[in-house]
Formats: sequence, structure tokens, C-alpha cells
Amino acid sequence: MAYKITEECINCGACEPECPNQAISPGDEIYVIDPDKCTECVGAFEQSQCAAVCPVDACVPDPDHKETREELMEKYRRLHAQ
Repeated sequence: MAYKITEECINCGACEPECPNQAISPGDEIYVIDPDKCTECVGAFEQSQCAAVCPVDACVPDPDHKETREELMEKYRRLHAQ
């Protein structure tokens, strides 16, 4: 499933450069994750980088966007196809 950023976000920006899919961008008040680009870092890293670097644990799995590991890998391949 894609990750989302909760209201606990302190708008520090640590997560944005860590995303291998460029799924994270500044929102009006907090950073946001595009679920169509988020692969939980499947295909690039062993763990979700946004959650790993977030100082306030605001990056969490989004239950509204459940996907299997295989679906996440296919999405990663589509996003990075040349």
C-alpha cells in the first residue's frame, strides 16, 4: 500500500529527496505523497525511506491504497521504464 503523511508532519522536508519515485511534494501545510507514484520503496530499497527519515513518524501506510508487493514492483517498473 502507498504511504501517506499525517498531520503530525512538521514540514521539515527530510522525506522529499529520499523518495526514489518523486512521489513526495510540498502541500499547503504539510508534505503529501502521490499514491499513484508511491511503491513503499519496493524496487529501490528494503524499507520505506520516507518513514525511515521522518523525525516525527508522520509517514505511515495508507489503508486506502492497499497493494501487493507484486503490484508495487510492477508500479515501480512502470515509473522507471525508459
